[in-house]
Amino acid sequence: MKNYIIIFLALSLFTKINSYAQNSNLNFDEGEVFTIAEVSDNNYEYINFPKPNFIIKKGGIPDFKTLKGKKVEIASIKKNKVGTLIANIRLTSRASFFNSHKYVEVSIEDAIKNGELIKE
Repeated sequence: MKNYIIIFLALSLFTKINSYAQNSNLNFDEGEVFTIAEVSDNNYEYINFPKPNFIIKKGGIPDFKTLKGKKVEIASIKKNKVGTLIANIRLTSRASFFNSHKYVEVSIEDAIKNGELIKE
């Protein structure tokens, strides 16, 4: 009987620790500042930059090299149907990305894990 109680307590403790670890990374607020990191071949998977043809159509210059080291902040944040956090980011200088887009959508958790965004 004692063994069952010990096993039950150990399992309940493990599930509480596991649920806390999963929810502790979800603390992103509007206005938090991040830095855009350099990615090989300008292949940003989780930051949804517009395609070069859309940038050109809006009168911008599609130069991804200028993004490295730029500071961005979260303008708005929401959860999609799958449960991942999607944030709209903007440059802290209030300028536009590529001189054409004011906001860019990003999967915030995945971008940080992949190293595309660095938290300040």
